[in-house]
Amino acid sequence: MSKDVKAVIDEFHQVVNMTPKGLESWLDTDESQTVGQKDSGDESIGHKSGRRIIQLLQKKDDYTNDDLSHMKKVISYVHRHLAQ
Repeated sequence: MSKDVKAVIDEFHQVVNMTPKGLESWLDTDESQTVGQKDSGDESIGHKSGRRIIQLLQKKDDYTNDDLSHMKKVISYVHRHLAQ
C-alpha cells in the first residue's frame, strides 16, 4: 500500500466520527430519511453515501479505486462543512 493510499484511509477514519453501528442506527431513523437531496428514487444522496461509508468502515484492506474515491469525497465534504 502506498503512502498516499494509507494517508487517505487514515484521514477517512479520522473524519468519520461514528462507528458503523452508530451510523447504521442513525440511517434507520425517520429524521435521516426525510432530509437530503434526492437524485432519483426515495433515498437521498447523503443517505446512500452513509450506507457506503458503513461498508468502507468495515473494510480492513483491499480497497478499490472507487473506495478511495468515495473516501476522498467524504473527507472533502467533512472539511468543507466544518469550515462553514
